[in-house]
Amino acid sequence: MEDLEDNDEYIRPYRDEEAHDAFVRACNEPELKTVLEFIYKEKAEEMRQYFLNIKTIYEFQKNVIARFVMSIGDKTADSLTISGLEKHKNEKKHLYISNHRDIIMDAAFLDTLMLENDMDTAQNAIGDNLCAKQWITDMFKLNKNFIVKRSGSTRDIYTASIKLSSYIRRLITEGKDSVWLAEREGRAKDANDTVQESVLKMLSMSSGKNMKQGFMELSICPVSISYEYDGCDYLKAKEYQQKRDNADFKKSKADDILSMKTGILGYKGRVHFEVTDCINDELEKMVSDEDNRATVIAAVQKLIDKHIHKNYKIYPINYIALDERNGNTQYADRYTAADKEKFDKYIAGQLAKIDLENKDEEFLRGKMLEMYSNPAINYLAANAE
Repeated sequence: MEDLEDNDEYIRPYRDEEAHDAFVRACNEPELKTVLEFIYKEKAEEMRQYFLNIKTIYEFQKNVIARFVMSIGDKTADSLTISGLEKHKNEKKHLYISNHRDIIMDAAFLDTLMLENDMDTAQNAIGDNLCAKQWITDMFKLNKNFIVKRSGSTRDIYTASIKLSSYIRRLITEGKDSVWLAEREGRAKDANDTVQESVLKMLSMSSGKNMKQGFMELSICPVSISYEYDGCDYLKAKEYQQKRDNADFKKSKADDILSMKTGILGYKGRVHFEVTDCINDELEKMVSDEDNRATVIAAVQKLIDKHIHKNYKIYPINYIALDERNGNTQYADRYTAADKEKFDKYIAGQLAKIDLENKDEEFLRGKMLEMYSNPAINYLAANAE
């Protein structure tokens, strides 16, 4: 088998010996200087010089990224917790598939929590649509991100998907690194989390003839991510109205950058990650070696959805949103009057941030209630099975 380190130059993150040149490129960019000044204030030049002396990817992740992420967590989250990670220490590598709430912080928080628990970080998938400039690409690749091609012709994307599938499989089976992958391209803006069939089809491209064994080889562990508040909720609601009013509406790169910035700096309340067990034992019982691709993918899809939905951390605001959406008080025993007052005030404040000419308050509020109630709906359904 071809050595992983000598292949996939476009996809893979940087290696230690490539770090210095990447930092030199990035540190010569005025935009990075502006970012460093925003983050580190008067110590910006000191940090730029520190970047130029970093020797390893681990050093960058541990001493820069993890500290930055924890400082963001301290400023924007009331708590940041994880459960289930201890089961994966000193184990073989896994494919962690999670629901997708935030463009940057989902993977950033998970990697930081891994480092805090003395574990190697995972390699993380990131779309090429976010790699707007070379210095941004450099910073992503210095942080163990690999690139998912989302632009180009249908043939280009198909060819890239085959290569990506093989790359992920070899990382895991050769014991190089675990991998984190969002369950869908882009975030589930209504928080109705389901694994996208196309993601599983991509993973199956390198399975060979035995689809069941191909998926079991990936050692999939679903991860359930629960943010109490979503700083991008008003941007997601705004996009819903824009798409409703204009079928041809498409987000710009500036919109993506705004979403990244808002997701990083926005208030999150309590944040919890639940790392669940590998699905292999359940998959073994659900399908046979003779089952076709569609049957196996449907089974994997069902298992990932079940594990993510069952392991949400459900907060009072999720039940408030569900009752307000349904126009009743069915779950009133799970929140207080103070909880409800705080939530309603929060929603009003977020709605006030939306700048649209034909602003439809009722529609926008309804979309935000969907975002906050869907996790509760899925959690209740999964735990009733």
